[in-house]
Amino acid sequence: MPDHFDFLARIYDRVIPPPDPERLGELLHLPADGWLLDAGGGTGRVSASLREQVDGLVVSDLSAGMLGQARAKQGLYPVRAHAETLPFPDRRFSRVLVVDALHHFCDQRDAIADLLRVLEPGGRLVIEEPDYTRFAVKLVALAEKLAFMRSRFHTPEEIRDMVAALGLEARIERDGGFAAWVVVDK
Repeated sequence: MPDHFDFLARIYDRVIPPPDPERLGELLHLPADGWLLDAGGGTGRVSASLREQVDGLVVSDLSAGMLGQARAKQGLYPVRAHAETLPFPDRRFSRVLVVDALHHFCDQRDAIADLLRVLEPGGRLVIEEPDYTRFAVKLVALAEKLAFMRSRFHTPEEIRDMVAALGLEARIERDGGFAAWVVVDK
């Protein structure tokens, strides 16, 4: 059944700019050997710019429309999957990235657990989310509720605590803007 992301897929890359690829590369410690998973990666708008810095790149998402757009980008391997039940073996990826998507996952705690399952020892998970401690983000959350999206936003501290409940430490980085990053080394 199509959803709002299927509807937006054809224009998404034109209206939603990707985050700074240099900043993401720093946070992910790129270049790196191994594969990168862009979970909730939609059209691949974020990870496409990182492709040359890893051995391979998988974009997972639930939206068939978004993955159709990712399929058109060279070097990306789109996979339709729930972030909570990824179809990959344990320790498959050296880097895992989630940009502006965690709040859309059905169960954030289960998703983080599965993202960490597919991350190899010594690998790094980076979650970029709108910083829910900021008033502007709370307005975005309200707008998504009014649009009947099932988004559930969490503060960076709450995301860090979800990671801690799984036995790992995470650090939070902020730049004073709209987003915050939760970085986990396994």
